[in-house]
Amino acid sequence: TVTGVQTCALPICGFGIQPSEMAKVAVIIALAWYGERYQRFMPQFIRGLVIPGAGVAVVLALIFKEPDVGTTALLGCLTCILLLVAGARWFYVFVPVSVAVAGLVAFIIHDPMRSDRIYAWLHPYETRLDTGLQAWQSMAALGNGGVNGVGLGEGRQKLGFVPENHTDFILSIIGEELGLAATLSVIAAYLTILICGVYIAWHAADAFGTLLAAGITFLISLQAVINIGVVTGAFPNKGIALPFLSYGGSNLVVMLACVGLLLSVGRLASAPAPARAPSLKEDELAAPGAA
Repeated sequence: TVTGVQTCALPICGFGIQPSEMAKVAVIIALAWYGERYQRFMPQFIRGLVIPGAGVAVVLALIFKEPDVGTTALLGCLTCILLLVAGARWFYVFVPVSVAVAGLVAFIIHDPMRSDRIYAWLHPYETRLDTGLQAWQSMAALGNGGVNGVGLGEGRQKLGFVPENHTDFILSIIGEELGLAATLSVIAAYLTILICGVYIAWHAADAFGTLLAAGITFLISLQAVINIGVVTGAFPNKGIALPFLSYGGSNLVVMLACVGLLLSVGRLASAPAPARAPSLKEDELAAPGAA
């Protein structure tokens, strides 16, 4: 297909569940727990980087084997961000990140499908009829919509011109039918989620809440940035869904669960501290006639 390989889904009770989507939340929760429990050891190389990095590397290897290179890169970036927020030193993170980036570049060079995507991104007009068809038609849809759009349901690009228009490239259809105002409104909504998420993380009641809220916020924001970048031609095609808008049950369920966790962190931060019961000694001192 034009979009490339299809990720595997586990059939459970008649539904297809994407393991990589569930792994996103699992990695965030695991790193938040580790960062709170071993907070004072995070500046160290072994406990702050090697141990949590080894655990996440197992998950990333399985997702990479699926194959889902886009989610692997996304979770790798998210892991680095959470480790830095938890207190890991940046120069400890820099070396393994450099090695991972070099390995990813080597993989792309030796993988014909993904190297063709990079070439199509660099030469959109030349590849507009084959590998670069999606990106070219996506830009055509956005241009056709203009400022006001052609009208809800009146777009033509969704009639087979933009492959996967209901998943990865749904923003191009929104831009064509509802125009630039709707596209900017979608971007403003994601910026609002980013600002609110950072605020919740900053005012969380404990370190676990801070890391959990930060991980969820950057997960949603990074997915939105990558998808919007692909649709507008700023990034090569990566197969990352647009949160809350792209078709896909697993992604939508995970995103809604992330919002629920984020609201839970915010609620706990704003809740009043529970009243502490007085100790026996305090009761004795408060008793009438106490010396």
